[in-house]
Amino acid sequence: MIVLEVVRVFFEILLTLAVLGLVFVGGSFLLLIAINIIEVVTGTRWRTPIAPVKLSNEMLPHVLVQIPAFNEGELAADALRAAATLDWPKQKLHIQLLDDSTDDTPVFAAAVAEQLRAQGFDIQHLRREDRSGFKAGALAAGLAKSTAPVIAVLDIDFRPPREWLRVAVPHLLADPRAGFLQSRCEFSNYRTNWLTRIQGLMLDSHYVMEQATRYRAGWLFQFNGTGGLWRRAAIEAAGGWSGDSLCEDLDLAVRAELANWHGIFLMEPAVPGLVPDQLGHWRTQQSRWSNGFVQVARKLIGDVWASNWSFRKKLSAFALILIQAFYPCAALATVSLIICILLGGVARYVPVIEFLLVLIALVATGMTLVPYLTLRRGSLWEYLVTVVSVPPMLVFMSVSNAPAIVGTLFSRGREEFKRTPKSRQATTPEVN
Repeated sequence: MIVLEVVRVFFEILLTLAVLGLVFVGGSFLLLIAINIIEVVTGTRWRTPIAPVKLSNEMLPHVLVQIPAFNEGELAADALRAAATLDWPKQKLHIQLLDDSTDDTPVFAAAVAEQLRAQGFDIQHLRREDRSGFKAGALAAGLAKSTAPVIAVLDIDFRPPREWLRVAVPHLLADPRAGFLQSRCEFSNYRTNWLTRIQGLMLDSHYVMEQATRYRAGWLFQFNGTGGLWRRAAIEAAGGWSGDSLCEDLDLAVRAELANWHGIFLMEPAVPGLVPDQLGHWRTQQSRWSNGFVQVARKLIGDVWASNWSFRKKLSAFALILIQAFYPCAALATVSLIICILLGGVARYVPVIEFLLVLIALVATGMTLVPYLTLRRGSLWEYLVTVVSVPPMLVFMSVSNAPAIVGTLFSRGREEFKRTPKSRQATTPEVN
C-alpha cells in the first residue's frame, strides 16, 4: 500500500507539472482571444497596417520566386507553371526550382522549365550534389545565385493567385523595417475527409487568430515557410538561412526579429496549398514541426531572454517558441491522470478533469469559431462535428509525438528532414 501511495503521489506531481504547462500554452491562446474581444468591443484595432506604397511598373523591384522540391514528380512542373502566371514584369520575375530530388522529378521539371524559357521567363532549375541543410540549404544556395532584393518562397503544392505579388510586395516595401510578409494560406483540399477538415479548422485558427492577432499586437510571429516574401537585407542581417533546425522558417523569423526587423501579416489574397489527407502523412508533418520548434527553442530562447525587448514581448515570444510543449504536456497529463484515477479513484480528480475540460472548451471554440464564421467554411452543425474531433486528435498526436520531442530536446545530433507526401490536387492556371 505504501508503494502504491508513493507511486500515486509521484504521478500527481507529474500531473500538476503537466497541467501547469498546459495552462501556459492555453493561457497564451486565451490572451489572443481576449485581444480579439477587446478589439470588437472597442471597435478599434491594436495596430493599423501601413498603407501599401504605389509603384509603377518601372519602380517594381526584381522578385526571386524560390520553390524547394524533393521527389515531387509532376507537382514540380505544376509549381513552375503556377509561378509563371504571377502578374509581374517578365524581366523582373526570376523563378528558381531548388530541386534536390533523387527520383525522376528533374525530368518533369526540365521539360517545363525549357518551355517557359522559350516564352521569355527567367527559370533556373538548380540541382545540388547533396541535401546538406535540407530546405534551408537549398534556399541559401539559390539565394547566392541571385541579386533580387525581394524573395518569394512557395512550397511545391502552393498555387499563388495571379495578383499575389502585385498586392503583397507594395505592403512589404511600405514598411522599411519589415523583414518578411506572411500571407494567409488557404487549403484547396479542405473538404476531402474528416482529417483535412480538422486540419483546416486548426490552420484557419492559426492564421486568422494567432498570426493576425500577434501581428496587430506587435509581437513576434512566425514565417510559415511558404506563401510569403522576404527582404534580402533582412535575411542577410539575420545571418542567412540555417539548416540546424527542421523549422528553418521560425528560426530565421526569430533571428530577424532579434536583428531589429519584423514581419507583416496579410489576410488577402490568400495563397492556396494542400494539407495531408492521410493520418500517417500528417503525423510525419507534425513530428517535423514539433521537433523543429524544440530545436529553435534550444538554439534561440537564451538570445530572446538576453535581448533588449520588453518583458511583455519576451513573454509573448516564449509562448510562440514553446508552443509545441503542448504535446509532451498533454501526453504526460493524459497518462498521469489515468494512473492517478486507477490508484486514487475518479472522485479525487474531478476538479482537475473539470478544469481541463473548461480550458479545452474555451480555447477550442474561442480560437476556431471566429475564423470558421469569418471565412464562411460551412454550417454550424459541420463546425460542431469538426471541433469536437480536435481535442481527441490532439491527444493522439501528443502521445504519438511526445517521445520524439523529448528525444530532440536532449539530443545534439541533426535529424533527417522527412518530407510530407503530397497528392497532385493543386490547381494550376494556364500560362499566358
